[in-house]
Amino acid sequence: MLIHDAQGRSTSPPKQVGVGRLLERRSLIVWGGIAGAVFALIAGEIIAAHIHALGPLTSLFRDYAGTPKSATTPWAGFLLALVGVNGRVRVTALAAAAGLDLIFVAVRTLDGRPFTVGNGPTIALTALTVIAAVRWSGTRRHTALRTIALGALLILATKVGEIWLDITAWTTPQVLDPYVQLADRALGNPSWLVGHALDVAGPVPLGVVRWVYFELPVAAIVVAIWQLRGVTTGPWPRHHLVRTFLTLGLIGPIFYMVFPVVGPILAFGSWGKGMELADVWPNIVPPVPSSVESMPFDSITPRNCMPSLHTAWALSLFIHSRRGPLWLRWGGMFWLVCTLTATLGLGAHYGIDLVVGATLCLTVESALRDPDRGWDRGRVRLVALGIATFTGLLLGIRYLALPMATYPFPFGVAILGVFAALAITFYSTWFAPNRDQDFLAPIAAPELDRIQVE
Repeated sequence: MLIHDAQGRSTSPPKQVGVGRLLERRSLIVWGGIAGAVFALIAGEIIAAHIHALGPLTSLFRDYAGTPKSATTPWAGFLLALVGVNGRVRVTALAAAAGLDLIFVAVRTLDGRPFTVGNGPTIALTALTVIAAVRWSGTRRHTALRTIALGALLILATKVGEIWLDITAWTTPQVLDPYVQLADRALGNPSWLVGHALDVAGPVPLGVVRWVYFELPVAAIVVAIWQLRGVTTGPWPRHHLVRTFLTLGLIGPIFYMVFPVVGPILAFGSWGKGMELADVWPNIVPPVPSSVESMPFDSITPRNCMPSLHTAWALSLFIHSRRGPLWLRWGGMFWLVCTLTATLGLGAHYGIDLVVGATLCLTVESALRDPDRGWDRGRVRLVALGIATFTGLLLGIRYLALPMATYPFPFGVAILGVFAALAITFYSTWFAPNRDQDFLAPIAAPELDRIQVE
């Protein structure tokens, strides 16, 4: 009897304790995330009132009852949320969102206000959240609320990101564009080259890349929906595009304050409104000066060039599309090429911004990817290489800009060589045909069935 009791205590209670701790940890994460989101929204609204900008709560209120600032973001978040519900609910919610949007469009038209959409999905998403939380239960409720949280987080992150851009302009009166422009000579001044090429190409190519540049969330939602398409009937993927997108959006903007840059069309082009050093982009590359220093700029323009998050997001979209069907792979390639072309050709970024953004993407993706693998030697090596490359590029731009402009060839080879090494290591770690052999060899066959991939 004593032996029986001891055995019972050694098996059943620890399992219950383990499940309880897991649920408690998940609950803490959920409530911590909600608290963090509320704090960010309130803090952003207070700062926005102080600097006379559009706050995140005000912007969110306009999505409900006014004129939404973005037409695509509310729909993107709403469509992502619908992945976690069944077909009948999905059709009903879509019809409700579309009908509400039509009503708001009609009212705005009669009022003489500009045409836009976005109210319908915001209201429908809120209603769906209440229904799922109050009326549903079990797995259905959990799955629905999880995808709803992803969709809502995408929308709220955009709202907070908008005020963050205003904060970067308010807190950094000096920008480092002269340093970046000089360092960019090591890559052959690609922004000047692509900007001139788009001018020659005419309005159609320019219009295509401009649309792709501003509608990146559209492609991201397509890839995310494909990755999450089976969550209502099967397990969740261990890693998906939304995780990378949100992490990049959390980490990347920090460096806007550390390394404020406004872009060539503003610092060296016609959009400078009198603050530019010279109106020469994209026709004339400025001469190399004898010395370099930061330049003043207005308190309105966001300092959101370094790193290029458009490049980081487009590259992550491309990476996550690689294991999809043919149409998705070609779509990912198209979006990446057009985004890179637009970031340079529209004068929004220097070439080296793209290298830093791509480095950030590969580093973040390596930290998040394949969580079942753990932090083995391959992952640690790759993340460390990414951090070292990212840090080295920023330090080089800041303190070696003049030598980079004076001796562009060796510096250009070094920059591209280091990034190529990072990209090759990334591919060999995550995509090479034999990448999993060392990792999977010690795992028994039953355990392999439990591993979830993208």
